[in-house]
Amino acid sequence: MNEIKSFLKNLNSFDLVVIVFFFLLTIINIIYCNRVEQWLIFICLNTCIISLVFLIAFIENKSDKKAWHIIHYWYVAPLVVITFKEIYFMIKPIRQMDYDYLFIQIDRWLFGTDPTHFLYQFSHPIITETLQIVYGTFYLLPIMLGVFLYRKKRYLAMDYAVFSIIYGFYISYLGYFALPGIGPRFTLHNFSTINEFLPGLFLTNILREIVNIGESIPAGTINPADLVQRDVFPSGHTMITLIVMYLSVRLRSRSRYFFVPVGSLLIVATVYLWYHYVIDLIAGFAFMVFSVWSGKIIFNWWRRKTGKEEFEYNKA
Repeated sequence: MNEIKSFLKNLNSFDLVVIVFFFLLTIINIIYCNRVEQWLIFICLNTCIISLVFLIAFIENKSDKKAWHIIHYWYVAPLVVITFKEIYFMIKPIRQMDYDYLFIQIDRWLFGTDPTHFLYQFSHPIITETLQIVYGTFYLLPIMLGVFLYRKKRYLAMDYAVFSIIYGFYISYLGYFALPGIGPRFTLHNFSTINEFLPGLFLTNILREIVNIGESIPAGTINPADLVQRDVFPSGHTMITLIVMYLSVRLRSRSRYFFVPVGSLLIVATVYLWYHYVIDLIAGFAFMVFSVWSGKIIFNWWRRKTGKEEFEYNKA
């Protein structure tokens, strides 16, 4: 028993979150093996990932090489994408319906209209180009925050930031399971004419296609609404961007002067570019508040369990 406890102490808090979430995905795959066609592949993949996390944490704690320290921090970045694509194959066959009708009704109840249609009157190629570029920086923002903290050797703050972001991502993924949706570009607008009705200048179409590829609907896809990733509610873009903005401010990082304005534009872009309903953004904010509140409790609980210094914003 003591050997097991000693081994578990190698894990950082973000390791723990990864292991628990992939274990949860494995359980879901087993329960719904009659619906998820690739369930056995995912169980094997998840087992390998969990084993790899244990291995990386163990080696990093036993090694003095800086390379393992870096790997331990940054292995979570590709895992976010891997997890995102795994749930792509799980959500639709398990849930079997979308809730866009509900999101549309809530938006109309709140605003008396569809926000994407309202914002369309202000559309302009320069605005569209700017917001599409900003929207495309989404996955870079958490990485940039990590780089800023790591370069300053603020390792406790780095630990907490990595944990908060990966924890936030995984909570948003649970939201996708709870209320799947495809977004207004399919339900309130004609997806096939988006480049015509919401044109940019030079990079917009390219960046849109990159987003579409990431959501499994590259150009030429037949019936894209049937195949697109169910990732609308909550708005993960809003949730994670708010977490990055919040951490940069609370950690007194100079990067906040970049993250706050860019992040604010990114959140506006989610509706302007027809990716989200406003209720998705409201949910993203609510999920962010819950994630930040509960995340700090979990983070410090694990720090105490492993005999490490607890995190406080004014000390990290």
